[in-house]
Amino acid sequence: MTTTVLAAEELNPLVPHTVEIIVGLIAFLLLFWLLQKFAIPQFEKVYAERRDKIEGGLKRAEEAQEQAAELKRQYEEQLAGLRAEAARIRDDARAEGQQIKAELRAQAEEEAARIRQRGEEQLAAAREQVVRQLRGEIGGLSVQLAERIVGDSLADEDRRRATVDAFLSELDSLGPRETTTAGGAS
Repeated sequence: MTTTVLAAEELNPLVPHTVEIIVGLIAFLLLFWLLQKFAIPQFEKVYAERRDKIEGGLKRAEEAQEQAAELKRQYEEQLAGLRAEAARIRDDARAEGQQIKAELRAQAEEEAARIRQRGEEQLAAAREQVVRQLRGEIGGLSVQLAERIVGDSLADEDRRRATVDAFLSELDSLGPRETTTAGGAS
């Protein structure tokens, strides 16, 4: 029966032999000790390095984000300052343009007044010249007319001048009255 029991024990593949259990346990413990002594510290070291790299990368990324945010804020401040400066320059240019426009307008008005004054002076001078010419011609004609009417020669210069002046003063005194009367009659 022992042989059948032994044969039966050997045939059961589910139950291992005690020697195998002991050898397996010793091998497992030896393997566990080797892993614990050499492999696991290496894994821990690599894991720690990777964790430090990742955490350092995250920290550097956060710092880079903070720097980027700071640079963005500075850029926006500079941009706002530049916009304000541009607006101030535009306002200054508009004010300067208005001032230049006003100065040019004043200069043009002064030049127009000067030209008008010069024109009036020239017109007055031309009028005076025409009046003198007309007086001379009218004087000559009046002397001729007076000589014909009187039949006497007006050779004396003083007499001639007195006659011409009297005639012209009569014409001057009649001229405005006739124009007033003619203007009033219309």
